[in-house]
Amino acid sequence: MIHYISNAVPLFVIAANLGLLPLGSELAEGIGRLLAVVALLYVVLTLSALLSSLQDIYALSSRGRTRSIKSYVEVARGCVWALALVVAISLMFDRSPFLMLSGLGAISAVLLLVFKDTLLSMVASAQIGSNDMLRIGDWVEMPQANADGFVIDIALHTVKIQNFDKTVTTVPTYKLFSESYRNWRHMFESGGRRIKRTLRIDASSVRFLTEAEIDGLRRFALLHDYLDEKQNELDESNRELRDPAIDPVNLRRLSNIGTFRAYAMRYLQQKKGVHQDMLMMVRMMEPGSDGIPIEIYCFSDDTAWVNYEQVQGDIFDHFLSILPEMGLRLYQAPSGSDLQSAFGYPAQLSHVPEFEKFPAQDKTAASTQADAKQDLRA
Repeated sequence: MIHYISNAVPLFVIAANLGLLPLGSELAEGIGRLLAVVALLYVVLTLSALLSSLQDIYALSSRGRTRSIKSYVEVARGCVWALALVVAISLMFDRSPFLMLSGLGAISAVLLLVFKDTLLSMVASAQIGSNDMLRIGDWVEMPQANADGFVIDIALHTVKIQNFDKTVTTVPTYKLFSESYRNWRHMFESGGRRIKRTLRIDASSVRFLTEAEIDGLRRFALLHDYLDEKQNELDESNRELRDPAIDPVNLRRLSNIGTFRAYAMRYLQQKKGVHQDMLMMVRMMEPGSDGIPIEIYCFSDDTAWVNYEQVQGDIFDHFLSILPEMGLRLYQAPSGSDLQSAFGYPAQLSHVPEFEKFPAQDKTAASTQADAKQDLRA
């Protein structure tokens, strides 16, 4: 910046004192205009460097780490250059700058067409900044632009998003105002990250619990109070139905899937890492051809991705392991080993080479049996 000023001042001094030199009036006037235009160029470069310095100083502040003024600086820089261009032309042709500005009205339609993207970006930048729609460091998802990552730069014309694979997607600024995208900033600010995942239960494993099974489940500390409370409720409800003439099927009984939902809810309520002040529920959704969905809905108290996945993994590791204790099975589509077992082929030997399934000294017989098995499969 000082370098530009040191060049501009001598040029202005020389242009102002050309009359002292033994030059013709026309030549002195021409040289003076040329020197004034060059000096004006250095003045504009000085103002541009000053704006860049203000931007760098602002970026070092705590507010500048999240909110960028780069778009506003670029707008101001563009206005300075546009004004300097008008003044430079007026100096070269010895015309008033106001006359030049009045002539711009005749070509405004052309200017609007040429600078359409710039004008859109200016409006979008102003709206994004005033409404606090986007900040540096925000995690945004914009599927239509294949962008999913953190905002690293907000400029007048473009916004740079660093994706999780370390690539950078450049999105026009006006698209972030005219098109929809997801900003995860408020999730981080809330202090909770949603866990929403479904366990699909095999419908054939759902049944009522026997008295012996209920007594066996009392060893679970999380179920002890629930079973006592539920048993009292069922006894009171069934008291007037305990008539020898009434079929036992009419009595209310505990089911294993209902007991699992109660266990899962109590587990979440005491699980470390689950946000206890946010919505939490375990609900049964509409059964389908792929089982009975049991949805776990809660929030972790740590929004960091790695810690969030750890909490979520611990929850579902436990639920998957506890299902057999309730007499439940997880629904799973038949795999290759299931089909092999169904057709009488031992699944545990399916990955072993044919010759290793028989004694080494009888490889001829092994080969014959392998060929026979291949023919049988064909």
